[in-house]
Amino acid sequence: MKNNTKVTEFLLLSLTNDPGLQLRLFMIFLLIYTITLVGNLGMILIIFLDSCLHSPMYFFLGNLSLVDFCYSSAVTPKVMTGLLIGNKNISYNDCAAQMFFFIAFATVENYLLASMAYDRYAAVCKPLHYATTMTSSVCACLSIGSYVCGFLNSSINTWNTFSLSFCGSNVVHHFFCDIPAVMILSCSDTHLSKLVLIYVGSFSIFFSLLVISVSYIFIFITIFKLHSSAGYGKAVSTCASHFTAVSIFYGTVIFMYLLPSSSHSMDTDQIASVFYTMIIPMLNPLVYSLRNKEVKSAFTKVIWWQNSLQ
Repeated sequence: MKNNTKVTEFLLLSLTNDPGLQLRLFMIFLLIYTITLVGNLGMILIIFLDSCLHSPMYFFLGNLSLVDFCYSSAVTPKVMTGLLIGNKNISYNDCAAQMFFFIAFATVENYLLASMAYDRYAAVCKPLHYATTMTSSVCACLSIGSYVCGFLNSSINTWNTFSLSFCGSNVVHHFFCDIPAVMILSCSDTHLSKLVLIYVGSFSIFFSLLVISVSYIFIFITIFKLHSSAGYGKAVSTCASHFTAVSIFYGTVIFMYLLPSSSHSMDTDQIASVFYTMIIPMLNPLVYSLRNKEVKSAFTKVIWWQNSLQ
């Protein structure tokens, strides 16, 4: 017989039950989260302080850093708490909130990467019209549109999941409240909810991938037409960081959600989930700072300015 008691809290599974390994994972995740916090908030601060970085590319990069910090913060602190003190319980409302903010900011990042691809297209393919193409109002519209689409997508998916009834097991077979892991616990018919999840999620991913793919097709065509080695090098360096970030983000998404589930185990899924919830937000500021001379120069200026005040 079914247990008809309504679920009021969920139990998240830990990445490991070995106490010694839990402590080591806590220390690793603490280091990762610290780098994420310092890297992303530092990137925002540098872009804000240096007037040389007040351009469309860095406007989007600042938003990307904010989003990376926010969606990592939706998951990582709770995971670290579970590893340190063993508290794996999460209330019904907290689970819904974690799911909402994680999906919202991850989707915003998805659309921001598409907006940045369009910005790189304008910079490489139409350099003479770049200033009139990527105006402040256009950048603001693309940025606001990314946030609106992200929070709308999250509202639909979170409501779609938590409108279901939960009256059986409350054990979430994941280390955070991801949609599939929570939805499978429902004692309602989830067929329609799964269809909503597939169609809404697929639209967000494939629309952004379409914009990115078309932008880079035109970018590569333009690069191959360049006869100057200096122009070729500048065009490649303009897109290298963004292309790296796109490859990392969508490579993980495709592995997690588009490959058949039989092709990877639950342990592999857990590792991939750690990668896109914690590692990617840490990597993005490193990718953009290590491959970008202007960011390095701005960082040096900020350090010099700080030292001169002391």
